[in-house]
Amino acid sequence: MTTTATFRIWRGDSTGGDFKDYATAVSEGMVVLDAVHQIQAEQANDLAVRWNCKAGKCGSCSAEVNGNPRLMCMTRLNQLDLSAPVTVEPMRTFPPVKDLVTDVSWNFQVKKGIRRFKPQPAGADGTWRMAQPDVERVQEFRKCIECFLCQDVCHVLREHQMFDRFAGPRHLVYAAALEMHPLDSENRVRDLKDAQGIGYCNITKCCTKVCPEDITITDNAIIPLKERVVDQLYDPVARLFRMVRGGSHDV
Repeated sequence: MTTTATFRIWRGDSTGGDFKDYATAVSEGMVVLDAVHQIQAEQANDLAVRWNCKAGKCGSCSAEVNGNPRLMCMTRLNQLDLSAPVTVEPMRTFPPVKDLVTDVSWNFQVKKGIRRFKPQPAGADGTWRMAQPDVERVQEFRKCIECFLCQDVCHVLREHQMFDRFAGPRHLVYAAALEMHPLDSENRVRDLKDAQGIGYCNITKCCTKVCPEDITITDNAIIPLKERVVDQLYDPVARLFRMVRGGSHDV
C-alpha cells in the first residue's frame, strides 16, 4: 500500500541552513534512506547524503531522525509516526559540510593517537595461545562500524565541545579492544587519563543506547578502563607496592 509522507530535511552547509519539507510516496518495507534517495532523485538532485552499503554495516548514513541519532538505512518508516513530518538532519556534534553530510575527520585523527597493538613475545614453540573467554571478551568491541552515533550523542562532545580533552566512547571502545586483548603488552592507562580524558565520562550510557551493533559500551568497555586507571594511578596500596619494588609512581 502506497501513501504520502512529509520529510523535513535540513538543507545547508557550514555557513548555515534551514529545514525544507518534501512530500513523497512511501510504501511498505521502506527505510528513511529509501525516502531520502527518492526525494534526491525526484525533487532535490543536489541533496547531499552519505551512504554506502545500505545494510547497517558501513556506518556511513548516520543522521538524526526526529532528534534521535540513527542509521537511516536501519530506521524503518513503520517505526515512525508518518502523520507528522519526519525530521532528518545531520549529526549535531560534528561540523556540517552540506545537507546531511558532516565532517567526522576529527575522529580519525584521535584514533591515530591511540597506542597500537603490541604483541607479547611468542612462546618457546614460536606460537601464541589465548583462552577462549579472553578472546570473546574483546570480540564485542570489534563489531564497531564507526558510525560515530555514540560520539554524536555523548554530552561531553555534543554539549561541552571538549574535543581537545576527550576522545569519546568510540575511541574508548577501540582502546578497550587493545587493552583487553590477551596478547597485548602495551600500557595505555596514562594515555587514557591524560590524552583520552576518560575521567570526563560520567557513564550516563547514552552511547550504549544508540549503538546499532548493540555493543555494551559503558559497562563492558568504559567502566573496566576507568577501573584500570584508578587501580594503577590512584590506588595507594598499589602505589606503595611500586615504591617498595622500586618502580615509578606512575605508569
